[in-house]
Amino acid sequence: MNTLVIQNLNLVYANQHQALRNVNLEIGNGMFGLLGRNGAGKSSLMKTITTLQKPTSGNILFNGIDVVKNPLEIKKHLGFLPQDFGVYPKVNAYDLLHHIAILKGIKDASQSKNQILNLLEKVNLQEFSKKEVHTFSGGMKQRFGVAQALLGNPKIIIVDEPTAGLDPEERNRFNTLLSEISEEVIVVLSTHLVEDVRNLCSEMAIMDQGEILQKGKPKEMLVQLQGKIWSKKIDKNELVNYQSQYEIISHQLIEKEMHITVFSNTAINGFEVIKPSLEHVYFHCLHAKTLVS
Repeated sequence: MNTLVIQNLNLVYANQHQALRNVNLEIGNGMFGLLGRNGAGKSSLMKTITTLQKPTSGNILFNGIDVVKNPLEIKKHLGFLPQDFGVYPKVNAYDLLHHIAILKGIKDASQSKNQILNLLEKVNLQEFSKKEVHTFSGGMKQRFGVAQALLGNPKIIIVDEPTAGLDPEERNRFNTLLSEISEEVIVVLSTHLVEDVRNLCSEMAIMDQGEILQKGKPKEMLVQLQGKIWSKKIDKNELVNYQSQYEIISHQLIEKEMHITVFSNTAINGFEVIKPSLEHVYFHCLHAKTLVS
């Protein structure tokens, strides 16, 4: 069983922008979802966990070892798929994976070959092993990214916004692959897509402005909102009036009708109670932070 423990983590950049604020998380084997809008601090946290940047204060413990002081202790067990995997040179998939394997310290030629062939099959790219990676589609590049992240049999895999730009079919295939991988290792999935977290993750955290707003199991978060989410159709011109009276966590114009969703601990006359979704959990967290701020 692998463990990643983040304690009181803060990150302040040179321009005095605080990207991370007192982040505390405990993560074990399986898929952990880090959900937040663009600019929430997810990428800053991912880069700090992978030791690409050093925190201003706080600790990161991987399997009990402080990786802020000993970065090699996580690097040798790490697979990382950043949001932008970078420029793809005019090299075929097999040769590029072979080069990456050498960089990861896999020196035995037979071991390297077996790993690469197995991974290309795992990500369904075996028939494209001799094709130049820069010619791959977006989904193929992401699957190649998973293959390179899995080289060396990592114990922890970090994926940052992995399904951005993928079509629904490729996104589904990619998510299935991540789910299979997470059975034996830690997979931290950073995303702004609620659907990905709902479908894949048994544990999650919601992040905004560098802070963790809520963390736990998605099912337990939904239970907390049971009987507290209310919906009503209104005239769009009435929205401002309703916003002054109720805690509206979302509103959407559908076929010229405004649908508003409200959080309330008690029944509201004229509103219908609805089953909460993870989207409601997310919007309620962001709205509650806005009220506090």
